[in-house]
Amino acid sequence: MYDLRLFCGNSNPELASKIAEKLGVPLGKAEVGRFKDGEISVAIHESVRGADVFVVQSTHPPAENILELLIMLDALKRASADRITAVVPYFGYARQDRKARSREPISAKLMANLITTAGADRVLTMDLHAPQIQGFFDIPVDHLFSSPIFGRYFSSLPSEDLVVVSPDLGSVKMARAFAKRMGVGLVIVDKRRPHPNSSEVVNIIGDVKGKNVLLRDDMIDTGGTLVGAAQALKEAGALELYAACTHPLFSGDAMKKVQESPLKEVVVTDTIPFSEEGKVKVISVAEVFAEAIRRIHLGLSVSSLFE
Repeated sequence: MYDLRLFCGNSNPELASKIAEKLGVPLGKAEVGRFKDGEISVAIHESVRGADVFVVQSTHPPAENILELLIMLDALKRASADRITAVVPYFGYARQDRKARSREPISAKLMANLITTAGADRVLTMDLHAPQIQGFFDIPVDHLFSSPIFGRYFSSLPSEDLVVVSPDLGSVKMARAFAKRMGVGLVIVDKRRPHPNSSEVVNIIGDVKGKNVLLRDDMIDTGGTLVGAAQALKEAGALELYAACTHPLFSGDAMKKVQESPLKEVVVTDTIPFSEEGKVKVISVAEVFAEAIRRIHLGLSVSSLFE
């Protein structure tokens, strides 16, 4: 069996350290810095020849995070690592996964091409914005889900008066699977998006009157979708409102919107570095990633984690 090595860039060293602790291995010796002109400098300070290498790096803004990942992959490939897995807890640039209008890029496909060309042999990620992005890769992709973690966190909520809500049509599949796991009903918020990062609620499909609500989505960016849905649900007679969102981007005044919203609690994960504040709580995905890495290294099933 080849040696397991775990490295990380600068995007999420806290999560990487937790994963290393769960695995019982030290983080690899690597220096990811900058030249005087701002260009990224990578140096791997230990031999990885013939090793099974995992690189933990989320690709949220700034764009340097994706560049750090690509340059690290290239360095490890040229250092003769036997197999390199890009561990990308948050896969950025995923929202443009198709041409919705003329002359638009498909940036998710471009990111897949870059990661593959840089030297990755497989990718490990969580809660892709669109699951079909896996098809953009010509290498294996292991797609992890945060729903079991959120399910355990919210298991104390009584199911008889609880419904899971998809805040828009794009999250229906995720919300449906989560509702099934929780053993409760599903409600869908029909939303229109007049332009990017803006949304308005048009209709609520299902009954929330007298119910506690658990909104389920893959990310919080500007907070407009989540907060708009919460306000509409409250007006429709919902009681307490909770949210489970995997990736905490929180752009602009999103935190202010959430704190002033009818939401009682918003739970996110540490796929992106984030500190708890007010209504927003953070739970770790380190254990899930550590177990997935262990299984990949040993050639065991990853999907059985979620069965």
